[in-house]
Amino acid sequence: MEPLSRWLARWGLTSFRPLTALRTWVELIGQRALEAVEQTGAVANLLREVIRWIWRSIVRPKVRIGRPNVIAQLVRVGVRSVFIVSLVSGCVGLILVLQMAPPLDDFGRKDLAANILGVAVLRELGPLIAAIVLTGFAGAAIAAELGTMVVGEEIEALEAQALNPVRFLVVPRVLATILGLIVLSVISNVVALAAGYGIAITVVGIPGQTFVDNLLEQAKPVDFITGMLKSVVFGLLIGLIACTNGLRVTGGAAGVGQATTKTVVQSIVCIVIADLIFTVVFFALRLN
Repeated sequence: MEPLSRWLARWGLTSFRPLTALRTWVELIGQRALEAVEQTGAVANLLREVIRWIWRSIVRPKVRIGRPNVIAQLVRVGVRSVFIVSLVSGCVGLILVLQMAPPLDDFGRKDLAANILGVAVLRELGPLIAAIVLTGFAGAAIAAELGTMVVGEEIEALEAQALNPVRFLVVPRVLATILGLIVLSVISNVVALAAGYGIAITVVGIPGQTFVDNLLEQAKPVDFITGMLKSVVFGLLIGLIACTNGLRVTGGAAGVGQATTKTVVQSIVCIVIADLIFTVVFFALRLN
């Protein structure tokens, strides 16, 4: 049997040290865990500040968040995302019907594609597609914008003038992502269902009235309500994560790029995990 040292030398692994490699991996995992805990704490602190300023604006009329700023952010976050969300949702609606029709036709029930489409879109795909598109479109932009302000010392200038950055920069963006994602989720639902209806009656051969009847029979108001509840949480996550990463930028332009990348990755991961939690809770409450 060939000695281990000779085998390692053949593959260029003479410097390989198993214990050193194991220690390196353990350190890396520990470092990532600490970073995750630190990021979670930063997001939680920012959420507390956002809730505090919103509450103060409600109970104290003199404390204003800035309605024009909220509307401007809503236009930038929501209106400019409508086309992309509609395009992606329409394609998903077409794909679902075309993929489901052949297997269901084997059982002579291809008309049930409408039932599956309605539940899948209203409960899951509508809010999820809108959230993922909004993450790439608006979440990254918010992180880059705030990060650029940090690098340019604009945040320090606000604080020097006794202006709270959370009040004037974070709260409008968080409210805009929440409201914008709610509207985008509704648009995503409508476009996906309309696209599925169109392909069903033109290509698959499902009668239009049958499609509508099955859809209305299967889809319940609770499906739409749970989807909108997900949209609120998804929008809150996107806004908080983007603002947190933007305000914590260090290292100049390179730090802005890293914050943008972190925002997209962290937002998508958190959205999927939150979606899983919602699904488990709804299943336990028999809301599915």
